[in-house]
Parts: sequence; structure tokens; C-alpha cells
Amino acid sequence: MPLTDATHDPERRSWVDSANAPDSDFPIQNLPWGVFSAGDGPRRVGVAIGEMIVDVTALEADGVLEPAPGEQVFARGILNPFMALTPTVWTETRARLADLLDAATGDRALPLVAQSDARMHLPVFVRSFTDFYASKEHATNVGSMFRDPDNALMPNWLHIPIGYNGRASTVVVSGTEITRPLGQLKGPDDDAPRLGPSAKLDIELELGALVGTATRMGQPLTTAQAEAAIFGYVLLNDWSARDIQVWEYQPLGPFQSKAFATSISPWIVTRDALAPFRHPTPPRDLPLLPYLEEATANNFDIHLEIDLAAEGCAPVTVARTNARYLYYSAAQQLTHHALSGCAMEVGDLLGSGTISGPAPDSLGSLLELTWNGRDPIALPDGQERRFLEDGDTVTLRGWCEGAYRIGFGTCSGTIRPAPVPPA
Repeated sequence: MPLTDATHDPERRSWVDSANAPDSDFPIQNLPWGVFSAGDGPRRVGVAIGEMIVDVTALEADGVLEPAPGEQVFARGILNPFMALTPTVWTETRARLADLLDAATGDRALPLVAQSDARMHLPVFVRSFTDFYASKEHATNVGSMFRDPDNALMPNWLHIPIGYNGRASTVVVSGTEITRPLGQLKGPDDDAPRLGPSAKLDIELELGALVGTATRMGQPLTTAQAEAAIFGYVLLNDWSARDIQVWEYQPLGPFQSKAFATSISPWIVTRDALAPFRHPTPPRDLPLLPYLEEATANNFDIHLEIDLAAEGCAPVTVARTNARYLYYSAAQQLTHHALSGCAMEVGDLLGSGTISGPAPDSLGSLLELTWNGRDPIALPDGQERRFLEDGDTVTLRGWCEGAYRIGFGTCSGTIRPAPVPPA
């Protein structure tokens, strides 16, 4: 694990004792950003340290932090104004916070709130959401399932990061309940579609990248510029209604089957915190066009897990995979997104698409884990799952592991029954 700067020093310890636990997601080397409230109070920007939150809004008001002298970028209780500053300011502010929390140099009078006493909110105003399809294993599995196993990948897949524009309005923070969607459903033997609730409700284990540097309309990016423009990363679950999707997706791709909910974890782990865990993308099957080539390793070695719990039952881990399997990095996804001149905005969210690996238990969706319902998952209490039932809770977890642990916390959601269909 290479040291990039002093904030990655594995010997650093915080005066916040819980941050020094070996299994803490939030040691002093992490310092992810989020937005919280305590009681009925206003939303405030904070940084996670162990089991606590540093109230960054208060630090700025007291003059302890000044990322933009003369401005109060944290006063609005949203991270977009801070993200709109330069990457140099992001790095300097994180380093300043690390010094304040350091056991040797820190200020033990910093305003802290216990995470257990805080309510977490969506940390950014998401301007736009784009979902990619960047895992070769996932794309191959889906292509094998629904098309020709011998030609599972479409001809363009090995040349271009495939993506589609999703809905920013239904991006929600972890813990938000998910209503089973209604949609048009048509079985292979049905003469016509019918209206009803999805019976094949699924998950997609993804990594989300948040853009912090805007671009002008007409301005493409190099992969190096794109990598520098990414503020940080979140866990992302792009909930999917597979039976709605199979009827609607041709010829223009997913629509209602994906538009109803996308959950993200509340803590944004910065690009700086992840730097020691960089990992190259997998070997290329075919050469990429030069604009997609990368001079640095822009994937990350992030261990990812999916827990599934039936209502009233203990959770079981149903999948274990890793972000290093992504064939296209987030920097390549962003580079391709901006290639045509598409203007990127502060707060744009890029989902990686389902992250699947080569092993049977490393698949990032129930569609793959059960092979479209053919092979049900056995739960500890004797129940089976092909797809999600009402009352089920899905929790994503992710972390990097080395001399210390850089964690994302969790991203969870519980399924609630569909509404009454409109007449």
C-alpha cells in the first residue's frame, strides 16, 4: 500500500478513540464527507471519524476552517458549494481536518456528534444521474442469459463505456424505504401487456462517482482530467424491476424499470482517501481508442458485499465481489460522457453498473445469483429468494483493507408494497 501523503500514514492515530479500532470504517486516514442533522436541527456538513461526526459547518462558522475565505460554503447543509471549489482545496481541507483530529496535534474541543444520534441526509444535490454497464462479467452473464452465450457481449461493448441517462429525482440516501414499482408486464406467452407490481424486483451493487469539477458544453476531457474532477465515491444500489425491464428496454434501453429508486451511501469517500488502494483495470481484450487510455491506475481495490434479510430475520451475505473487476474505470466513464461535449455539473452522479466477478458468489445482482430465478438463494430460516419480497432489506457494504481500513459504511433499503394501480 503506497504512501501518497501524510494523511495516509498508517501510524497516525486520532484522539477520537473509536477511530483507532482495527475494524473501524472511519479512521483518521479516511475522513469521508456527509450531511447530517441532530434532533430537529438544521442540516449540517460533517466528516465521519470513528463512531462520531465532526460538525464542519460549526468549524467554518468559528473560523477554524476557511476553504473559501469570505464565503460560508458549508452553511447551506449541502456539499455542492464545497465540491465546486478546486481539487487543491479539497486536499488541503482534508489535511487540515486530519491535523485537527490527530492524537498528537489535534484540538480535542472540536464539536462532535455521535453517529448514533444523527440523521443522515443525501449529501449532495444530484444534478444528473448516469448509469453505466462497466463490468465485463455482468455484461457477459446478462448477454448469455437473454441472447447468445457465444456472443454475449454486443459488438460495441469492448470499445466503449455503455451508459444511459437515469433519474436524479429518485436518488435517495441509505435507509430510505423503497416502494415496489408498478409497470407494464408481459410474459413471453401473453398476447398483451398488463398493469401490475413488479414480481422480479432486483438490486444492482455499484460504485457511484460524484463529479466535483464542472465542464463547459463542448469541452471534452482527458482521462487524467476526468480522474481529477471526481470528488469522491459512494456505494450505490440501482434497484431494478427485471420484468418491467424485459418488456420495455428495446429499442432505447431501461426506463421505468430503473427510474423508481437509486440508493446511495451517506458518506462520500474522497479520491484522496482511496489513493493508496488504486488498482489497474483488467487487461484489454481489444485496444481502446487513445482518448480512453489511462496513464495511471484508476480502479480501486474495494471489497464489496451484499447482505439480504427477510423481514424479522437475520441478514445473510449473498455475494462478495470487488470494484477492481470493473473493465472501465470511473475516469474512463466520465471521459466518454464528456466526449461529445456534454456539460458535466457539480453533483453529477455516475453509477458503475452492476459489479460482478468471476466466481459464482461474486455476482452483483439477484438476476445473476439466481440465474433469472432458476436457482433460488436459500435463507437461514428456510425461505428462498429468487427476487426481492416485500419486507426484505438489502444492505451493501464496502471497504479497502491494508495497514488500515477505508470503509464506506452501509447502503441499505427495505422493500415496501406497491401502491394501488391507477384505474
